[in-house]
Amino acid sequence: MGNEFVEHTSHSAEYFGDTRDSWWNPDYVALLARRWRLDHVREVLDVGCGVGHWGRVLGGVLPREARITGVDRDPFWVEKAAERAAARGESERFRYQVGLAERLPFERDSFDLVTCQTVMIHAADPGAMLADMIRVTRPGGLVAVAEPNNVAGALLDTAMVHAPVDEVLTLVRMQLLCERGKAALGEGHNSLGELVPALFAERGLTDIQVYLNDKANVVLPPYTSAEQRATVEELSDFARREFWIWSRADTRRYFLAGGGEEHAFESSWAAAMAASRRTAEAIAKGTYSSAGGTVGYIVSGRKSPAALNDGT
Repeated sequence: MGNEFVEHTSHSAEYFGDTRDSWWNPDYVALLARRWRLDHVREVLDVGCGVGHWGRVLGGVLPREARITGVDRDPFWVEKAAERAAARGESERFRYQVGLAERLPFERDSFDLVTCQTVMIHAADPGAMLADMIRVTRPGGLVAVAEPNNVAGALLDTAMVHAPVDEVLTLVRMQLLCERGKAALGEGHNSLGELVPALFAERGLTDIQVYLNDKANVVLPPYTSAEQRATVEELSDFARREFWIWSRADTRRYFLAGGGEEHAFESSWAAAMAASRRTAEAIAKGTYSSAGGTVGYIVSGRKSPAALNDGT
């Protein structure tokens, strides 16, 4: 199995496996580097770094002298990220420490680039998180985030195209209620990507640019590539363990907090598990395929050079 952290209690553990290594096309990341003028960047902060996936992706297009600092609230991920950097012989270039995204442990105006990947969707107050990211960005520096619209992404799955209409509506309704419940509980909004550009504008960032990740995680039998094998292994494992987007307990908690009713949760969960089992069965038969569509926004903006004088 391509995820050594499956069922670990730390945040996002279910999503730190091998599939995460395939979220970006290298030539697209190189294009972002040109658009963002990363050749001028020397100090980078990766907020909510996890085990360092996003920082490592950017490291491939940053100048060799650029240093990447990762910060995460969970000491376990900080430890694992540091271990991975050491195994690559890059401990000097990639450094990690514990810290909260809303109260970053750095001085004002410390970094040329402050960035995160799928972290704002977990923030109780994404505006406060963004404000502190801006605080530690140097005047004229770049703030860049990669955040999804997960409800839209769910509708792009092949299973949704072929499933009965009532089942599709049930699953979309459950996901919407869960996302609203998650936000109501102060645990973040899973489709925040759509709202990020407005947050950037409200907090005074300039030269705001919005792009979509061009990566499609295609899955076609007989699943010969490492990327496809990781994907089908993950889908099959989720079905085996009856894991949806979240665990059953978390899904129920979010569903009820979002206004759903207990009896409706039971039938919705049954529909989700039935769909998951069908996918796993199709994988086992070698008949499952998917274009792997997602909706991932990449939003960037610059801190005004005037911030040096006005104290913001």
